[in-house]
Amino acid sequence: MAWITDFFLSFFVTMRDVLPIAIILFGFQHFVIRRPIPNVRRVLIGFIYVIVGLTLFLIGLEHALFPLGELMAKQLTAIDFLAPNSNRSTPLTWQDYYCVYLFAIAIGFSTTIAEPSLMAVAIKASEVSGGSIHAWSLRVAVAIGVAIGIGLGAYRIVTGLPIHYFIVAGYIIVIIQTNFAPKLIIPLAYDSGGVTTSTVTVPLVTALGLGLAETVPGRSPLMDGFGLIAFASLFPMMTVMAYAQLVDYWIKRNANKQSKHGAE
Repeated sequence: MAWITDFFLSFFVTMRDVLPIAIILFGFQHFVIRRPIPNVRRVLIGFIYVIVGLTLFLIGLEHALFPLGELMAKQLTAIDFLAPNSNRSTPLTWQDYYCVYLFAIAIGFSTTIAEPSLMAVAIKASEVSGGSIHAWSLRVAVAIGVAIGIGLGAYRIVTGLPIHYFIVAGYIIVIIQTNFAPKLIIPLAYDSGGVTTSTVTVPLVTALGLGLAETVPGRSPLMDGFGLIAFASLFPMMTVMAYAQLVDYWIKRNANKQSKHGAE
């Protein structure tokens, strides 16, 4: 009974949140475009599916993903795990948390590969480019960027360094890369930073950051627990542009080799 009550409460909250979107869509269709909505029955059924799906997703976040991320962070930062043979009075250093960094890198890569929004963008990019942009290669490039970003963000939480140092330095690199990367890839690279912060990545990464900030001595969940999503958005832009630069370099290199062989 408790689960059923929780489901219906989440269902009505989700319906309240989705209702403004439905009002805008149906209102523009009726009052601005002034055309009847095609397949009204299918559209309404689709909205019900959306509400039910979001309800189940929110319940899953509350009861599974958030607790799992926090539990993993607490287990990884336990003194018995990090330094089982050391003296408990000796404070831990940032090098002792290497398992945390490895876990952050792994969770960043795996969640990004499974991100539905990234799949959609990668498939469309491959279709529009006529196959010159490989969907799988783009997903891997973005996932590597997220993995690096989450690993570096975990290091920031452990050390307590100010977040703006990393963000400012990262955007300086992005601006420099923008001047040298192929022009066709720049908008896609910037979008790739946004699609990573979606349904799969955000819950686990947020739970990981809060769990680390709660268990690492001297850290505040409010001050240090957030910010990992910013790293997950920033570093994919670097790796996608770097991937495009490497591909462009190899194409030019092969073209130069072929022209030299042709001249001989």
